[in-house]
Amino acid sequence: MDVSDPTRSITPSLDGPVLAVLAVAGRPMTVGEIAQVAVRGSEVGIRKCVNRLVDQGIVRAMEMGRNRVHELNTQHIAAPIARLMADLRLELINRLRGELAAWNPRPIAAWLFGSASRGDGDETSDIDLLMVRGLRAGEKMQLFPKAKDGPLGVLAQIAEAYVNSQDQAQNPWLKRNGESNWEAQLDRLRGYVFSWTGNHAQIVELTTTELAQQRRTNAALFDDIERDAVSLIQQPFVPLGLRGMKES
Repeated sequence: MDVSDPTRSITPSLDGPVLAVLAVAGRPMTVGEIAQVAVRGSEVGIRKCVNRLVDQGIVRAMEMGRNRVHELNTQHIAAPIARLMADLRLELINRLRGELAAWNPRPIAAWLFGSASRGDGDETSDIDLLMVRGLRAGEKMQLFPKAKDGPLGVLAQIAEAYVNSQDQAQNPWLKRNGESNWEAQLDRLRGYVFSWTGNHAQIVELTTTELAQQRRTNAALFDDIERDAVSLIQQPFVPLGLRGMKES
């Protein structure tokens, strides 16, 4: 899947991005406005595409003042497909959330980041995931460095909440089959992501202690998370007031 334009999975023509733009616009748009929002295509190419879609009836054209504007014909039998094309990235996020919510043991927290989150990669891009998990056998607790608001601030609070919670004493990764179940779930997720998208999953898996260590040594990773991370899961022990992550 081209993560910058998932509609390429359905059609290589400009019909995909044009219909996706109109499906989420909620208002009539000129060709120039469509071209500004669409992820690909010149204004000339988009104009030809829009005219073709008007001929097919899935796009309506009308005069508004001095401008000719266009909108999705929501009564057209193909209109639901246009909406689905517009929501392909959200569909991936929802599938990831649904899968992680069923895990046992579950991640303490998880985020989608990188090109799939930013929407600026292509069909060769990995689907980057950060998984925060419980401690490994014999691993000592270490708090995540304090941070300001935003994703890194939420990471710090999640790590502290985990360390200070009773859940830590009941670490599911240290119970019978906990570690092997976790590894099996990671392998299964990699397979699902490839089946869903055709892209490989690149999973960064860190305990709360490893998270604290990486925060000090891997600035590039946390810069990505700070800018673009999309929250996929939060455990019940995370305070309800933590809403710093970008939701989609």
